[in-house]
Amino acid sequence: MAIDQAEFRRVLGHFASGVTVVTACQAGICHGITVSSFASLSLEPPLVLFCIDQHSSCHDAIANADGWVINILAEDGEWLSRLFAGRDPDKFAKVRYRLGLVEAPILDDALAVIECRLHSQLPGGDHTIFVGEVVAMDVRRNAKPLLYFRSGYGQLA
Repeated sequence: MAIDQAEFRRVLGHFASGVTVVTACQAGICHGITVSSFASLSLEPPLVLFCIDQHSSCHDAIANADGWVINILAEDGEWLSRLFAGRDPDKFAKVRYRLGLVEAPILDDALAVIECRLHSQLPGGDHTIFVGEVVAMDVRRNAKPLLYFRSGYGQLA
């Protein structure tokens, strides 16, 4: 039985998720993309995963980077999510950040950050599954997370 893509997206939209911005630098240029398909994978070794559409404008930069930062967004970070979901070529001119241990941007307004080195990449249909080994992490703010649910942003009560 064929699965209708629109219905598949609608049903999956009922799963509330946090919102992240994955950042990397490749050849001296910083890249970032909003990602909600993020999860912990293993405690030993400490591994996390995220998925990016292979047609995304920063897919190749993320795929060719040795490491990334997963910036977990706070409830006031909807503007960051929208910025990094868009095609603005000057995204990093609009945010405050510093380069972390893996030489990728840590967003000053992130709720928490997880720095990773490339562990592996796997094909996953029209996406690539990136597995990162955690090398550093930090909770940067005492705030609630930004959530994504049924194609819209939300917050914890």
